[in-house]
Amino acid sequence: MGSAEIAARFGRTGEWIRERTGIVSRRVVKGEGLETMAVTAGTRALTQAGMHASEVDLVIVATCSAQSPVPVRAATVAKALGSATAAAFDLNAACSGFCYALAVAADAVRAGSASRVLVIGTEVMSTWVDPADLGTSIIFADGAGAAVVAAADEPGIGPIVWGSDGAEANAELIEIPRGGRMRMQGQAVFRWATTEIHPVARLACERAGITPADLAAIVPHQANLRIIEAIARKLDAPNAVIARDVVEAGNTSAASIPMAMERLVAEGQVDPGGLALLVGFGAGLTYAAQVVRMPALVPARVS
Repeated sequence: MGSAEIAARFGRTGEWIRERTGIVSRRVVKGEGLETMAVTAGTRALTQAGMHASEVDLVIVATCSAQSPVPVRAATVAKALGSATAAAFDLNAACSGFCYALAVAADAVRAGSASRVLVIGTEVMSTWVDPADLGTSIIFADGAGAAVVAAADEPGIGPIVWGSDGAEANAELIEIPRGGRMRMQGQAVFRWATTEIHPVARLACERAGITPADLAAIVPHQANLRIIEAIARKLDAPNAVIARDVVEAGNTSAASIPMAMERLVAEGQVDPGGLALLVGFGAGLTYAAQVVRMPALVPARVS
């Protein structure tokens, strides 16, 4: 859905939206649900990894847009994929969800609790957005991305730096008493993200034993382009490609990082073995960052 179409609802122009968010278009599903997109993304990730679904022993679905907490989406997704006996659970850390799930998957493999983990970020944010709300309807979109995590000879997923700021939890929420629509204090979220997140990202580099100058890519949560570019400037990573998937895909919450990674891989913007810094942040307020080697993750996107 183009920005011009949405802007017309509010007597604005597509250029007005682009200047404030960087978003030109966003994907909105029609007749396709959260689980269907998760299965499609998961299937592609498994194919790219050369792995059959029956080899997966843990499925983690990161999402904050499920219509109900039960049944567990990961279990039905695992069955549809052909991983019928895999352990499965959903993880909700909002827009930080993929980074959280990736850390849990890596730790499970290191500990021997799982050998091959399928991590999926999938969202249908359009179902929670009020079409009459300017602050959210111009930003959020739908999509899914996935990656397979397994043991490797060389470490491919660095230590995570994660946390939360519950004092600002109400800056972004879904208000069930008000019809289940999303509300967001955009300026408050912007100030928090542009002042609090780059130190977290820099610490993730330190814990991985690198500096920002070693990065081949920075893949922040695709919140909006102004936040992405502010974080990148403060990190000062001169050799890094900055993921800007938000321009064409919008803000897809927990799906945004794997979708943006897939674009970098598909377009050849990052060389094999290149180090990428993943940075998640969002409602809660939650945050997470870790350094990965791109070949350790072969994400697949659906949007």
